[in-house]
Amino acid sequence: MGNSNLRLYFIDAIRAWAILMMLQGHFVDGLLDTAYRDNTNTYYSIWRYFRGITAPVFFTVSGFIFTYLLIKADNVGLSNPRVKKGVKRGLQLIIIGYLLRLNIFGLLNGQIYDSFYLVDVLHCIGVSILGIIGIYLLTTKRSRYFFPALLLIFTLVLFVMEPYYKQYPHHYMPSFLANYLTKAHGSVFTIIPWFGYASIGAFLSVWFHRFRNSTYLYPVAILSFLGIGTLLIYFSSPFFLSLSNLTGMALFSKIYLNNYLFIRLGDVFIVFAVFMFFRRFLTHNTLLNIGKSTLSIYVIHFIILYGSFTGLGLYRYFHHSLAPSIVIPSAVAFMIVTTILSLKYEANKAQIKIHFATGVKAVSNKLAVWLGMESFPGLGIIWSKSKTSLLRLFRMVKN
Repeated sequence: MGNSNLRLYFIDAIRAWAILMMLQGHFVDGLLDTAYRDNTNTYYSIWRYFRGITAPVFFTVSGFIFTYLLIKADNVGLSNPRVKKGVKRGLQLIIIGYLLRLNIFGLLNGQIYDSFYLVDVLHCIGVSILGIIGIYLLTTKRSRYFFPALLLIFTLVLFVMEPYYKQYPHHYMPSFLANYLTKAHGSVFTIIPWFGYASIGAFLSVWFHRFRNSTYLYPVAILSFLGIGTLLIYFSSPFFLSLSNLTGMALFSKIYLNNYLFIRLGDVFIVFAVFMFFRRFLTHNTLLNIGKSTLSIYVIHFIILYGSFTGLGLYRYFHHSLAPSIVIPSAVAFMIVTTILSLKYEANKAQIKIHFATGVKAVSNKLAVWLGMESFPGLGIIWSKSKTSLLRLFRMVKN
């Protein structure tokens, strides 16, 4: 097994770890009785801290792996095939994010619930991919240092200015667009500041790619990540407090009082360092396949836990009602079942697509006959085009 192949294995391993952490995190957070949410409890505090690491790691890894593949291609600019694939992938994630919030019963009543317009992880990662592509295209004809420099600047600006822009509800925008910028309407994630983690992941991937053949890449990277991570976790808050005292600027004081972005970035660096250190032991096919199946795992877990399409998920029946003695083993079972279903889906993806497309076509034909559409040429043409659009949408979402 060549050393070059090991370079991305640790990334898939991190993705696998992050998605499994997300599964148990969502399950426990959604179903654990509020009576047991005691921050003075050591076990709960540890769990809560590590749960907070998951999303920053996931966004950073997403930016890393996409950008690594983007700059790995021989062609540059619009001729780079990864640009087209990336645009398709970004739009795909946004569409899936909205589809997972659809409620069939609401649609049958002619309603689209407000929750449909809320922004979540998939929306933000999709927009982040499109953002990275935009920065890449703007910098292809400039110095090779301009692309990573701009990525780093985006991260720093988004993180430093967060105390100011987070307070704006953006009432001047339609709510479905404002949801990408503010949590005022109920969005779980917003593109700012979370794009900052994707852009720092993209920044790191550029340097990994440039020094990919260096013998000292991993020793230097591990030590650097451990050092930077430690500094961010333990010294970034005192640093901003010092800046506040030195300059008198309220901005630095606000960062000091709620310095979660830089501390979590430090956590991300530590996680990267740990996985890089153990990279030679993280090459088991199952682990890597989990890392490559994160989208399927996310979709399946969303359906089971939150009841996508029907509203009939575990969250509806057991929301904040279970004791730890039930939640903990149930969370483990939930992780196992969701992962197995996802891996089974990935192994039989082609056949499932064919069967689904055939089923959609059969049902649509019967529905057309039942509605008498075949008797009216004009309506028949509309129905035919609708079927074609539906099948195209399914192929775009699932490819």
